[in-house]
Amino acid sequence: MGKWMVYQEVHRLKNMGFSNSKIAKKLKISRNRVIDYLGMTPDEFAVFIASLQNRTKKLDPYQRYIVTWLKEHPDMTSAQIYDWLQERLDVQSVAENTVRNYVNELRDRYHLPKVTVERIYGTVEELPMGRQMQVDFGEILIYTNSGQRKKLYVAGFILSHSRFKYVEWLDRPFRTADLIRMQENAFRYFGGMTEEIVYDQDRLLAVSENAGDLILTESFTKYHETRRFKIYLCRKSDPESKGKIEQVIKYVKHNFAKHRIFESLESWQHSCLKWLKRTGNYKIHHNIKKRPFEVHALEKQHLQKVNGNYIFEKISTINITRKIHKDNVIRFEGNRYSVPLGTFQKGAENIAYISITGEKLSISLHPTSSPIAVHHLSKEKGNIITEPTHRQRSQTKRDKLAEQVMEHLAVMEDSTWLIKVLQEHYPRHVIDQLKIVLKIAEQHPGYINDAVKEMKRLGLTSANDLRDIAVSLEIQSNKNAGKTEVMNEKYKDIAAPERNQDVYLQVLQGDR
Repeated sequence: MGKWMVYQEVHRLKNMGFSNSKIAKKLKISRNRVIDYLGMTPDEFAVFIASLQNRTKKLDPYQRYIVTWLKEHPDMTSAQIYDWLQERLDVQSVAENTVRNYVNELRDRYHLPKVTVERIYGTVEELPMGRQMQVDFGEILIYTNSGQRKKLYVAGFILSHSRFKYVEWLDRPFRTADLIRMQENAFRYFGGMTEEIVYDQDRLLAVSENAGDLILTESFTKYHETRRFKIYLCRKSDPESKGKIEQVIKYVKHNFAKHRIFESLESWQHSCLKWLKRTGNYKIHHNIKKRPFEVHALEKQHLQKVNGNYIFEKISTINITRKIHKDNVIRFEGNRYSVPLGTFQKGAENIAYISITGEKLSISLHPTSSPIAVHHLSKEKGNIITEPTHRQRSQTKRDKLAEQVMEHLAVMEDSTWLIKVLQEHYPRHVIDQLKIVLKIAEQHPGYINDAVKEMKRLGLTSANDLRDIAVSLEIQSNKNAGKTEVMNEKYKDIAAPERNQDVYLQVLQGDR
């Protein structure tokens, strides 16, 4: 769509009552571009277009780089291009607005529409200086310089008043010790500690939240007793409490990390700190309309001083948590370790607690409970470490019913034959068949064994046949004993589903 068409469409949608944000989303352009176009009359816009065609632009020497970036990464924002120009090409004399306009022009010229990414915004009340810090965690898949994909884990810290940020990365999932170490680094970076800290990833610091009462992990309890800050633990899907830090994690992932090539964790972290100084804490924040590093200079005076270094030897390894996957394994340091079958429960939290002692890894369902699995730690990657007993299935309902049938029958050979026949002929309904056999054994205990023998002799295959034979045997026996009236009363409500009982009487009397 040409610039004139975009200009006309922006004004048309505005006259229809669309907001600037809705127009930007509908036309897939930036909100600032919408504002610029709405501020121009048609004559002013014509002059603007002519100036674009005739004048030499500051960014023309870097056009080849920018076009290459846009082609490789269609979802790249002009803000990230502005940051890359500073970092990679040392472009310092160009305003961000100039970069945005230039990128928009290149997108139109080379037909490189921007791929939009939805973002969720949370409104959080403004807090006084030194009151609160927010903490959150994220992960992102990036490419290494060898072309392989790699997952990195990020922890973000932000002072709620000044929006001053600190970020730290790991190439493995976080542990409680990592959270404590990084938080201490954040205190040093900020120049002090806030009264309250808001957390989102509670598994690293809390065992549970019992009706609002926090039960902290052992290691975090020791740490909290030393630093004595207030803890606010966010509930799931609670953007009103942690909106600032959620935006930081998205900002870091999309502006710093996205499309960046990974070489080493050390260089990645070093580049991120430079990004914080250059962009993350330097650019004017869209809500407070100030640069975070300038506001931080004032807020720093209101932070609590942190005395000494925390002794990390106090930290226990019992606080490592992992998710129990549906195939009954947990993942740790690039390997999979088994837990007993049935440990994973659909709809449950499925969290395991890990402790390491020497070369042993113990897995428990609660920090204070006995281990459900103990494995030797693997020094390699990509292995599945299993315990044979973990893969032995517990006794099924069918097996239990089969055992009960064998207990009721006197002859092992007959009971084995019966169970085998029922399994072969009724594979999908064998449990129902075994239940019928058990009911026969309960109602006709004196005739069940003879009934199985007769069923075997006649080559019948159904538990219903067995029931009919047992009933017929009992009727015949009581007839011979002169108890016909009693038997008629007992079996007045019984009817064989497929055969009349006279058929079995005739068979037993030798008439067939």
